[in-house]
Parts: sequence; structure tokens; C-alpha cells
Amino acid sequence: QVQLVESGGGLVQAGGSLRLSCAASGSIFNINTMGWYRQAPGKQRELVASITSGGMTNYAVSVKGRFTISTNNAKNTVYLQMNSLKPEDTAVYYCNADLWHGTTFSGQGTQVTVSS
Repeated sequence: QVQLVESGGGLVQAGGSLRLSCAASGSIFNINTMGWYRQAPGKQRELVASITSGGMTNYAVSVKGRFTISTNNAKNTVYLQMNSLKPEDTAVYYCNADLWHGTTFSGQGTQVTVSS
């Protein structure tokens, strides 16, 4: 079992920045990849960014160059730094942990709202 707790969401004006945090606990040694997903009203959940245990990152085209995913292994935390935010970035952001054997855990989500 892995527990994930997100924080850092909120309301920001277009062009602003936010940093999301996701603290992981439990069987973290089994984690292969951690990622951030988002889901806007009426839309499917989509991958925003991911990072493997080896440090390889992957970004959605829509956020590349604006968002940065990183980890602090000492704190078992993954971050999503979001810069140059746009109204279309408004969504509930979820932290995910993919374990080596295929199980996936998600956090409860944190709301990000970008006003125009």
C-alpha cells in the first residue's frame, strides 16, 4: 500500500505560478513511476507529467516548457512546479504512484483554478 497526499493547489491569475506537492508514505520502495494527472470538468483524466525512479521525465505537450516535475527522495515527495499558468490548466490535479508489479495508487486530488 502507498498513501499519497497532495497539497499546493489554489486560485491564481493567468501567467502566475503554483507548486504542487505530493507526499508518499507506505511501501514507497515499490514505486517505479510517480506522476501528476489532471481532470477538468467534462473531460477525461490526462497525464501531465511523470518521473521514473531513475529520474526520466515525461510531459504532456500542452505543459512542456511550463511545468517541471521533480522529487525530493529524502522527503518522499514529488513536486509539480507550474509556471505561466493558463485558464485551460484549470483542473483537479492528482498524484499517482505506479508500483513495479503494476498496481497504481492515486491521491485525493487538489484543485487548481486559473482565472483569466
